Amino acid sequence: MEGIVIKSTGSWYLVQTQERNFYNCKIRGRFKTKGIQSTNPIAVGDEVSFSKEKEDGMGVINSIHPRRNYLIRKATKLSSRSHIIASNIDYAIIVISLAFPRTSSGFIDRFLITAEAYHIPSILVFNKIDLNDSEIENQMNEWMEIYQKIGYNCLALSAKTGEGVDALKKLIQNKTNLFSGHSGVGKSALINSIQPGLQLKTSIVSLSTEKGTHTTTFAEMHPLDFGGYIIDTPGIKGFGLIDFEPEEVPKYFLEFGKYASKCKFTNCSHTHEPNCAVINAVNNSEIAQSRYNNYLAIINDDYFSEKPY
Repeated sequence: MEGIVIKSTGSWYLVQTQERNFYNCKIRGRFKTKGIQSTNPIAVGDEVSFSKEKEDGMGVINSIHPRRNYLIRKATKLSSRSHIIASNIDYAIIVISLAFPRTSSGFIDRFLITAEAYHIPSILVFNKIDLNDSEIENQMNEWMEIYQKIGYNCLALSAKTGEGVDALKKLIQNKTNLFSGHSGVGKSALINSIQPGLQLKTSIVSLSTEKGTHTTTFAEMHPLDFGGYIIDTPGIKGFGLIDFEPEEVPKYFLEFGKYASKCKFTNCSHTHEPNCAVINAVNNSEIAQSRYNNYLAIINDDYFSEKPY
């Protein structure tokens, strides 16, 4: 039998067939996917082949079909390097809050370049606009202008009031959409606004830490009445880089592309070299200073310094 993994708890998996039948499945033995060293060999979104056990009716996953793409992050456990968040994604949607808690531009850029590396188009959703004061509104407009200029879709909305939600629904219709972001940014509330019947748990942001609590424990895929799926993921504190070489990073900062070819050196790192067209573009405000600062932070990440060369 064949189906799609729509929920993963780490020990068992819920698989949906094309006929919309559901089967609880497990994996037998040391099941691993080729070429991916991760904490979870099977992820939400995976298309799998499975068989039913006669004794208890539990399904057993035998194989994973080739993945079109996948999104990974650093594993929380030190024993493994990576964790696959989900696979076979049409849009990676990062839910951002500039009010409470505040999403950093560094987190946004790490998310975006990881999605770029795995060939997944991204959408930036600025939530909680009902809480915007003039300062936050100016900051949001500035960031939206930066990312729209690069080529990213940006939307401003409020899951609480519903303002702007219909525009997002039009974008994600008939697509498989991964929703991610820090805990407390209103991700679950937004998904409830898009598909009200789900009634996902929402959290209250702590006044002392200005952070939310995790309401989603495991990744899960939810069908949408108007076509497509939402993959809800646990709130992510950080978005570390996996399987990157430092010299690869510039190509995932899309706005660097048209300048990098004009640099004096073909292997320019865009950090200190003379006649670097990227640095000149930053100095001329053609590339946002915040993006360049995040680029420098990323290539100086401990992940790279710890790697043996």
